[in-house]
Amino acid sequence: MEGSQSFVEHPYIPRDLKLPGFVPGVLSQSTIVGVYAVCSLLVVSLIWVLSGRSPKRLKIDRWLMCWWAFTGLTHMILEGYFVFSPEFYKDKTGFYLAEVWKEYSKGDSRYAARDAGVVTVEGLTAVLEGPASLLAVYAIATGKSYSYILQFAISLGQLYGTAAYFITSYLEGDNFASSPFFYYSYYIGANFSWVVIPTLIAIRCWKKTCAAFQAQAQAQKKTKVR
Repeated sequence: MEGSQSFVEHPYIPRDLKLPGFVPGVLSQSTIVGVYAVCSLLVVSLIWVLSGRSPKRLKIDRWLMCWWAFTGLTHMILEGYFVFSPEFYKDKTGFYLAEVWKEYSKGDSRYAARDAGVVTVEGLTAVLEGPASLLAVYAIATGKSYSYILQFAISLGQLYGTAAYFITSYLEGDNFASSPFFYYSYYIGANFSWVVIPTLIAIRCWKKTCAAFQAQAQAQKKTKVR
């Protein structure tokens, strides 16, 4: 009886999801969200201050550096922990990263269930897009020629991953949230930024890259005329 009861003590949907050894979270929702918000603000503030040391750097580039630092660390730390900690739901220590995923699983129980599609998407995001995002910070800061191509590639990767995340959920019934609140605040709200911002960055990088090729083509024509 004790073994069967352990399968239904979790707060996730579906209720018959088997999570043997599940340990309820000890940190409150406000604490988890608050710590993440404060840490994110510190990262953004630090990058904003450091990027402002160059008076020639455009504000848009400074904001992009903040975004890439924020998203890169989020991918590597938060998502990286999830990928390499398959039994986070058994954590008894109150470790913050484990608490994050116990809480987020209320909006998408596929994380607690270790859904293969989710693990794959998050794994690629953490291992590839995370470091690439930090490389984008460096590329913008130093004015590297590959900056726009790199940002474009990462943005496409983020959009692809987000699309795969939502589409697989839809195909599997889209019934993984404990309540409408968690569905819209976690599943939709927490991922909204990774739809809008990468889209805007991809469009900007596409325009910048096309403009550069057009300028190069015009320069070559002028050279030939001479």
